[in-house]
Amino acid sequence: MSRPPSAPEYHCLVVEDSPMMRQLLVFALSRVKQLRVTEADDGVDGLRKLAAGKYDIILTDINMPIMDGLKLVKRVRTDPVHKDVPIVIITTESAEEDRQRALALGANAYITKPIQAPIVIAKVKELLGLDG
Repeated sequence: MSRPPSAPEYHCLVVEDSPMMRQLLVFALSRVKQLRVTEADDGVDGLRKLAAGKYDIILTDINMPIMDGLKLVKRVRTDPVHKDVPIVIITTESAEEDRQRALALGANAYITKPIQAPIVIAKVKELLGLDG
């Protein structure tokens, strides 16, 4: 069944410094039909892309050069255009204090690597209010 032309389209920003990890995330997210993905290779690049467009969800790593994911979350939460955009942290940091800090700064979800595509897809769909 083809989807109606009026189906909403969502824009996702993936901020990840590892090209392989970014590719993995983009590939997983390609299964969400209504989602258009933009890639950024660090927090500064992510901010540049945010300044140039509007996004419905952001996925970011924590450990990145120049600007890490937590600083990015902090900056996004003070940006009037994107302050309410859901943010998913995807990281190797599995310590509970890292999770608490990210959520306290305003992240909506925290997923630890190695990622499993179905978990990432389910979380993105849940945060965007998409069905199954």
